[in-house]
Amino acid sequence: MKKFLLLFFLAGTTCGHAQDIMVTELEFMGLKRTKESFLRRLVKVRPNTPYDSLKVVGDVERLKRLPGIANASHEVKAENDNVIVKYIIEENFTLIPGLRIATANDGSFAYRVSAFEFNLFGNNQLLGGFYERNVFDSYGFFWEHPFLFSDKVGIGFGYQNVTTQEPIFFEEGDKDYRFNSEMFEGKLIFSFSFNHEAEIGASLVKESYLFEGEDPLPNRPLELEADKIMYRLAYRYVDLDIDYQYFDGVLSEFTGQYIQFLNGDEPAENFLKSFLSLRNDFIHYKKLGKKGNWASRFRLAAAIGNEDSPFAPFTLDNQLNIRGVGNTVDRGTAAIVLNTEYRHTFYEKGWFVVQGNAFVDAGSWRTPGEDFSQLFDGSSTRLYPGLGIRFIHKRIFNAVFRLDYGFGIGNDTTNGIVFGIGQYF
Repeated sequence: MKKFLLLFFLAGTTCGHAQDIMVTELEFMGLKRTKESFLRRLVKVRPNTPYDSLKVVGDVERLKRLPGIANASHEVKAENDNVIVKYIIEENFTLIPGLRIATANDGSFAYRVSAFEFNLFGNNQLLGGFYERNVFDSYGFFWEHPFLFSDKVGIGFGYQNVTTQEPIFFEEGDKDYRFNSEMFEGKLIFSFSFNHEAEIGASLVKESYLFEGEDPLPNRPLELEADKIMYRLAYRYVDLDIDYQYFDGVLSEFTGQYIQFLNGDEPAENFLKSFLSLRNDFIHYKKLGKKGNWASRFRLAAAIGNEDSPFAPFTLDNQLNIRGVGNTVDRGTAAIVLNTEYRHTFYEKGWFVVQGNAFVDAGSWRTPGEDFSQLFDGSSTRLYPGLGIRFIHKRIFNAVFRLDYGFGIGNDTTNGIVFGIGQYF
């Protein structure tokens, strides 16, 4: 009878602290690679403090967001008028190889291979790198420790040397350039609370464009070189309930960058100007029934200070915004993009899931030299509905193998297959 009264009292504590019920012990079950000491730093429930069911629920959701954890739940056990809180953990496999296959802008075979560990040393450090062949060779390395200094502050570093063939869209026509960017990045990572995260960082970049091909355009540069520094601020609001492949809630991410060119040759000073880049992604997820998930992403992006430069920062691309449109089809100095899709689980057994999806991708771009009104006049609008399939491993972090086919609507449109790892958004 005493235990029944205690559990009845616990059920009524969802709006505040239980003054008489204390957490006498905190336990973690199911840990293999993840360090218990690391999780104790992150959770808000502490031994010898009043029991708060809202904190327990919040801890479970935060644990489920960690790359090293596939799922989490909790149990509350009554003991001598107090409670023992148990967190039951199901870990992810976190050493993830990656492969992306595409067609390069010159029609050749392009690929990207990578390997990332998302739970290094059992405290959710990230370590990894990639090699890419996209006409030319590219590579990069990354390390992040989001909780190095405390449960709220971490750090990250990265190096990339990227060389690609990029089409640049001049008024007289598009021409291919060999683009190279060598970048060193450092950043501070903040987890202010359960819902609020931020990053502040800077990157030193050495950038160049070299004309590739025949018949250069008159009065257009054959080569550009410049050094620049990029200051970056990112803020995320996260309110998600995650249950394996199902998401419910919202995520909003704002990214602001100021790109300052430090020095360059004379052509670079005319075409590569310092500018401010702003982008916000608002993502909404809704669980529908037992097997459905509706997901939508609304993106707004704008560049201020380089409105006339053909070397615009926002690209129209298969992998970034419109599935089926092709690789680097166009560039813009502002963009509005809406991606919406319905995901349905057709088969699920143990760790394996087969999920299908039907989507609509739509967007418009402001081309260099045009006004913001171009975003709404229909001249640069793209509309691509499509279908896709997902093969999901529930216990490997981000192990979603996706294949989508987008159908272009309108004149001079294309159709195309897009392959990747991880959900599109």
